[in-house]
Amino acid sequence: MNGSLLAASALHFSYGNRPVLQGMDLEVHAGEVLALLGANGSGKSTLMRLLLGLLKPAAGVVSLEGRPMTRWSRREIACRVAYVPQSQHVPFPYRVREFVALGRIPRGGLFGRMSRHDQQVVEKALERLAIGHLAERIFTQLSGGQRQLCLIARALVQEAPVIVMDEPDTGLDYGNQWRLISLVRELSREGWAFILSTHHPEHALNGATRALLLHAGRMVANGDPAKVVSAAHIDRLYGLRVNCHKLADGQVVLIPDTEACASYA
Repeated sequence: MNGSLLAASALHFSYGNRPVLQGMDLEVHAGEVLALLGANGSGKSTLMRLLLGLLKPAAGVVSLEGRPMTRWSRREIACRVAYVPQSQHVPFPYRVREFVALGRIPRGGLFGRMSRHDQQVVEKALERLAIGHLAERIFTQLSGGQRQLCLIARALVQEAPVIVMDEPDTGLDYGNQWRLISLVRELSREGWAFILSTHHPEHALNGATRALLLHAGRMVANGDPAKVVSAAHIDRLYGLRVNCHKLADGQVVLIPDTEACASYA
């Protein structure tokens, strides 16, 4: 775990008598984009909750900056790990700028006094997510995709070195999905670390520095996306045969084998 921002060692977790994760190990370092791939029920969301300290493992340890997660306060954790959920119920009619500013709470902003620096951080996040034009709109009146961009902006303003994203492309149109992947890579080059789950293997192939594949609560592979996001692994994870194609610009796409798909029907 030397030098890792966030790490897990021999994690086990069960819901009652049903094992969900078995012997999970991982490390995330500054500048990495770790993509989690796996079918529904493979353990991705449970792993993320464990890494956020929201669940307690049955066995094993989650460490933050080399120290067990249990030794950090919730505020200390929030200053080091930000979370982007798939969606969030917001009962209060915040304006977008106010909602994004909630990410400053662990840093002492908002309910204290928003400093000029706090305000600058919020405005920069709105600009980076290209949602500055929505700043005065009511969050609950936005589309699902627009709300998702606001959730990501809120995580950015926490200025935590690690951002955990649970299917951050939820509700985003095709263009915004790839703009988000591009932004994640840009931020990773600035030193941020990302852990994101996705149902799009192409996002891992073209946007992640590392991919971790989960199947039935166990790690199938963990490494260079170009090597581990293979047709054989896609078949194992999702029961779907695909063909890998590299486009002229270097982007890799996965195309389902239509004849094989027809045979499943």
